[in-house]
Amino acid sequence: MPRQSVAKKPLHVVKPAKEQFDLSSPEWYMNRELTWLAFNRRVLHEAEDSRTPLLERLKFVAIVCSNLDEFFMKRIGGLKQQIFAGVTETTIDGRTPVDQLKECHAVIREIDTVKSRVYHVLISELKKQGIELLRYDDLTKDEKAEMRSYYFDNIFPLMTPQGIDPAHPFPFISNLSLNLLVALRHSRSQDISLSRVKVPVGHDVPRFLAVGDSRRFVTIEDVIAHNLDLLFPKMNVLSCEVFRVTRNAVTELDEDQADDLLAMIETELRYRKFASVVRLQVEPGMHPTHRGMLAAELGLDEMNDVFEVEGMIGKSGLMEIWNLDLPELKDPPHYPIDHPRTMYTTNIFHNIRRNGDILLAHPYESFSTSVERFLAQASEDPKVRAIKMTLYRTAKNSQVIQSLINAARNGKQVAVVVELKARFDEAANIRWANQLEQAGIHVTYGVVGLKTHTKVILVVRRDYDRIRRYAHFGTGNYNSFTARIYTDFGLLTCDDELGEDLTELFNYLTTGYTPNRTYKRIIVAPSDMKNRLLGLIDREIKYHLQHKNGYILMKMNALEDPDITRQLYRAGQAGVKVDLIVRDTCRLRPGIEGLSQSIRVISVVGRFLEHARVFHFHSNGEELFYIGSADCMKRNLESRVEVFAPVLEDRLKRELRCILNWQLQDTRGVWEMQSDGSYVQLTPKSATELHSQSTMIEVARKRAQAISKPKRLKTKGKSRRAFWAAYSALAKERA
Repeated sequence: MPRQSVAKKPLHVVKPAKEQFDLSSPEWYMNRELTWLAFNRRVLHEAEDSRTPLLERLKFVAIVCSNLDEFFMKRIGGLKQQIFAGVTETTIDGRTPVDQLKECHAVIREIDTVKSRVYHVLISELKKQGIELLRYDDLTKDEKAEMRSYYFDNIFPLMTPQGIDPAHPFPFISNLSLNLLVALRHSRSQDISLSRVKVPVGHDVPRFLAVGDSRRFVTIEDVIAHNLDLLFPKMNVLSCEVFRVTRNAVTELDEDQADDLLAMIETELRYRKFASVVRLQVEPGMHPTHRGMLAAELGLDEMNDVFEVEGMIGKSGLMEIWNLDLPELKDPPHYPIDHPRTMYTTNIFHNIRRNGDILLAHPYESFSTSVERFLAQASEDPKVRAIKMTLYRTAKNSQVIQSLINAARNGKQVAVVVELKARFDEAANIRWANQLEQAGIHVTYGVVGLKTHTKVILVVRRDYDRIRRYAHFGTGNYNSFTARIYTDFGLLTCDDELGEDLTELFNYLTTGYTPNRTYKRIIVAPSDMKNRLLGLIDREIKYHLQHKNGYILMKMNALEDPDITRQLYRAGQAGVKVDLIVRDTCRLRPGIEGLSQSIRVISVVGRFLEHARVFHFHSNGEELFYIGSADCMKRNLESRVEVFAPVLEDRLKRELRCILNWQLQDTRGVWEMQSDGSYVQLTPKSATELHSQSTMIEVARKRAQAISKPKRLKTKGKSRRAFWAAYSALAKERA
């Protein structure tokens, strides 16, 4: 296969004109937190858009609520910690922690207002489709009796009311739990007492209870609230008000001082359970005394930290309604196809060795018949001697874990670098680590002070002629669930130099020794990734000043690092054409004359979460493509172990370029950033709109059909032509 490498020839450089902009000025940089919130506003727009199927619109409301929960736990929690510690330094955009917290709260309240309005619209639309979300009072007498009986048999035994009075201190309120604050008075007394009732949602207790066999539902908290006489017999219920708290998730301990990293993470999880509260959500019209009491007991500022929620509190629970079996109200079902190169071959290692590298595009192409198959075959193949991989997040019932255990049982050397500090997955990763160790697998937890975020697998195999290393590089986690809803790329290869590089990387990860190692092809953080990226951008500037053909395309989740942003501005000043496909956080402001007028920033929103990272440099015709799991964020580049792998074969570069072009030409799912930092959703100029994700689904299907007959694969050339034919044909059609 033709390979291309970085050109080494010196360049004649023409210096650009003197800078007219102070690139240290805050006005040129967007705020990280506010741009992330703006992304969630774009997600919420999918719930407003009538082109989106009805239940999918409801799903987007649930996603935004879940995202905001995490934002409070991570970002608001972090800002509050900075304020408590007295931090007054400004970020590159000129904001102190106090400024950021105030602005974030204001934007979140705006999002909440829109979300509530959209929620009520969707409830009305659902009713037209025979799906009703009712109040308990809307039920008939017989329906209430039936619901009370169900509650008494299935939910009441789980209830544990807690009194709030001098004899009973204010109870602990767990993170994201749904609660009722009940005001009571005994029939023979004038004294009012309060009790807290935790709503036992989770496991086998649904949030929505179906009325009979219909598609009419009431919330569990509403059922509990109207049957409180069972919990408080002979008491008069004066009021019942719903509330919910969000706790800080930023509770990291000092890893350098830990004798046992596993024990430290377990301690962190205990601390997180009891961490400070950062938000209180209440119903509109809650009694002012009760609202003030809750805020005071939870240590919150009533004016700023209490959020009134119209409609049901905790709308992430709407995913239960989305799960209804009503395909006519959802996106057409998507079933990942087998990658054409894996459809009719029995041994994936022979395939890679004989026919070259394989580029995978998830969720359009199956994760299970490619990556999981790669590991499963490695675990059974008698010629495989060793398997090494990194593990950041994985699925609940993970085939990846089973393959690793199977490999160890088959006598292979297996080493896994488990990242215990993967936020919100710490407990699961501790369980996986213990299970892997019990199977005799060599488990390490990476390098002290650095998260191991890279996604790589190395398989060492005794081939017919010599030891050969096979590798997988991914942009997403080894998680079969998210591989169906996140867009990611993967690369399967047996390139010798890439294999040698991964050997060096794993030797570093399992020992911590010699961090600044020499790698032939991969780019590794934190040792050299940031400098290499800065250098590649600078190199493109120099090529452009000489040849006027500079081009940079970066696709990532976030552009937050100030140094990378500043360097991209310099590229824009030099006239280099820059396309940035950035899902959420983006500090750079495009379209500013003399600074970034040659830079375009877009964000793609659709049924799948855009998660892939690709970095492309024209390099005066010797095009460079890298994929990896790192965003252009300070934390990725300076405090995580990350890897960029080059895509070396020309046909795979063409595939990547085609996919990225569809996103750049998208007129349905793309939002374009304006020079002031706002976003505008693009609309088709003709009756035909192009959605890059829908196009990829269509392409995957056509590729599978193009070589659906085994006889088409008998000729090497034919299989390659068929492999690429669907891409080129549809690209011409769309153009």
